[in-house]
Amino acid sequence: MKPSIPKGTRDFLPTEVANRTFITHTIKTTFETFGFQPIETPSFENSSTLMGKYGEEGDRLIFKILNSGDFLKKADAQLLANKESTKVTPQISEKALRYDLTVPFARYVVQHQNEITFPFKRYQVQPVWRADRPQKGRFREFYQCDADVVGSNSLWQEVEFIQLYDAVFTKLGLTETTIKINNRKILSGIAEVIGAQDKLIDFTVALDKLDKIGQAKVEEEMLAKGISEEAIQKVQPLFSFKGSNLENLDALHTLLASSEEGVAGVKELRFVINTIKALGLKSANLELDVTLARGLNYYTGAIFEVSAPKGVQMGAIGGGGRYDDLTGIFGMKEVSGVGISFGLDRIYLVLEELGLFKSVDLPKPKVLFINFGDAEGLYCMKTISELRNHNIKAELYPDNAKMKKQMAYANSRAIEFVVLAGSQEVAQELFTLKNMSTGEQQQCSKEELINKLQ
Repeated sequence: MKPSIPKGTRDFLPTEVANRTFITHTIKTTFETFGFQPIETPSFENSSTLMGKYGEEGDRLIFKILNSGDFLKKADAQLLANKESTKVTPQISEKALRYDLTVPFARYVVQHQNEITFPFKRYQVQPVWRADRPQKGRFREFYQCDADVVGSNSLWQEVEFIQLYDAVFTKLGLTETTIKINNRKILSGIAEVIGAQDKLIDFTVALDKLDKIGQAKVEEEMLAKGISEEAIQKVQPLFSFKGSNLENLDALHTLLASSEEGVAGVKELRFVINTIKALGLKSANLELDVTLARGLNYYTGAIFEVSAPKGVQMGAIGGGGRYDDLTGIFGMKEVSGVGISFGLDRIYLVLEELGLFKSVDLPKPKVLFINFGDAEGLYCMKTISELRNHNIKAELYPDNAKMKKQMAYANSRAIEFVVLAGSQEVAQELFTLKNMSTGEQQQCSKEELINKLQ
């Protein structure tokens, strides 16, 4: 049987790893320029930490881990017989692979609150898992690159995150990205104005799909969720908002005049948008998008989403928002947080499609020693050890193969130098150094070899 890997996962070739490293290095260095510190959390968490934090759709996409040993021993026989999987799951699975990095981070903050300084600015680059249907740009295992601040209500954090997105994508060469922004308070205000407060989550989840499935399908989903025809008619203007960010804010202010929460959301957005306008962005565009909801339960203020440059068919390449009450679910009240995430895998696909990856040098030795046999190999290895002590990358070809094969190996890896040390060189305590680019050869002592390679 031919070996394979699960759908929605990938193997990475050396060049792909090098390109991914280039992206993560760019993101990490920019995070640190903005004052963020790195942390890491386990790949799996207790199910109780994750379940119920992402809404019904999110919970369905969490990979559950079966308990060790006889996992059916504690399962209710009647539930098994009736195939009631959702009720059986908590009895046979106490742990789950993390769905994102934000909820584990909230757990981390609560658990380590006496060891960290607030406001706490952290970044995290680790894989996450979702039991989603694989498609272009959507994988079951993928990396997230997150930055969050907890312990500050200041809207300057939102401003900084927009600048952070702009800085990273500019460095990556992804100019003309669009940073979409909305505010959950505006969405709550709209639901209040149309009399659908009790359907807020259903309303926002459906609204978030407008650019993916179109207005008709969104209205159909809202009706199916119990939102009235009259309420849907009241939000018609949202489906075709036109004009500048500030003009749209004015229109929203009028629409939401009767909602205190909605007006507060407009005020917050106005501060962020006006401040960014005054500061300017290097290459990104900031766009108010009142349909942006991102379908997650925990956003309470600003919501962000980044779209790839026009002409590239790709989902969001970044997103985030403010979650004032997230740590409260773990018993730590009144700790405000805001964060963003970069979609590494989608960013990779966009850079690849646009031809923006520069030629990368894969890790390789500077010099390869040809293997003429065990005695000569030992002679070479003593010198290789000294070269490595001088931070010179060196290796011995492992097999006493034909010279042609060993030289072909050096050429295929674009190794700069080759050293030949046969019985004659060993007897004279010399080495023959060959420059693979020019073909020039010269004999030298060990000290001369080290100096030349340095």
